Amino acid sequence: MATDMNDYFNKKKKESSGGSGGNGNNGGGGGGFKPKAPRPPKIDLNFGGGKAGIVYFIGAIILFLVLAKPFEIINEGERGILSTNGKYEQQALLPGLHFIVPIIQKVYVVDTKVRIINYADKIDRSSVLGEGIKVKPAITVLDKRGLPVAIELTVQYRLNAQYAAQTISNWGFSWEEKIINPVVRDVVRNVVGRYDAESLPTKRNAIASEIEQGISKSVTGLKNSPADLQSVQLREIVLPAKVKEQIERVQVAKQEVQRAEQEVQRAKQEALKRAAEAQGKAEAVKIAAKGKATAIEIEAEATAIANKVISQSLTTQLLELEHIKVQGKFNEALRVNKDAKIFLTPGGSTPNIWVDTKDAQKRVSAQ
Repeated sequence: MATDMNDYFNKKKKESSGGSGGNGNNGGGGGGFKPKAPRPPKIDLNFGGGKAGIVYFIGAIILFLVLAKPFEIINEGERGILSTNGKYEQQALLPGLHFIVPIIQKVYVVDTKVRIINYADKIDRSSVLGEGIKVKPAITVLDKRGLPVAIELTVQYRLNAQYAAQTISNWGFSWEEKIINPVVRDVVRNVVGRYDAESLPTKRNAIASEIEQGISKSVTGLKNSPADLQSVQLREIVLPAKVKEQIERVQVAKQEVQRAEQEVQRAKQEALKRAAEAQGKAEAVKIAAKGKATAIEIEAEATAIANKVISQSLTTQLLELEHIKVQGKFNEALRVNKDAKIFLTPGGSTPNIWVDTKDAQKRVSAQ
């Protein structure tokens, strides 16, 4: 069996060698022409000029810059905190390009733009959330009598760029949660706690000013002034329902008192007006009476003067003449009416009266 197997492999070997030595044009006789496999193209690592070293060097530099990144770009509104072997440098990096030593040095970029914290409960967070804007619950405070009051306000602040490295070194990157938020809540509680809930709305401006001054003093009083306070805006003072109702009742009562006072003032004005009118009329009557009295006095004085002048001008001869004139008139009357009776005034003064005896109803006065 082993002999048969050896014969079989020997035969196959002969057929293979015979096929390779035969005529390539002969398709039979133990095989044919077997073509060689194609070789892959050679790559010229010298790029035809022997500059492979330079290309490799440039590629290595680019790869190093991409992976190691030995530089940092600081934008406006930011500062860079340079850390060398875990130790922060005292001076923050200004905006611009800065080169560092990879692995040994690292730059932490911090934001120095204005940041905002809104303390409010009923606020649309989706409309106010953005870069540098935070929303926190309203600050609950107990007033002077222990009643709960909610204070809503907005605080604007920024990291002090001059001491940014010291602030990060002392307080860490969550410095605003350790400085701004606790200070704001503490100052608001201290200020509002000195007032009654009822007086808070009327003293709103004073309370807002005290809160802003207290926060500014507390923040700037810290070492290296870690933050610059921009503004504090007191937006709302949320009072308890009972306090609101009491304030509304007091306001209604005040309005009623004011309305009554206005009515009293209006009545006083009307009374003063009527008194002034009456006084004016009285003065007018007084002036008119005085004018009449003066006129009568003047007339009487004139009459007296006239009588005096007349009396001074009367003489005996003038009186006799007047008597003759009257006597002449009587004589003429008697010629017409012989039954007439004549009465002479004692002393012979005029007028004399005569009466017609025929008609007792007729009387004539002669002068």
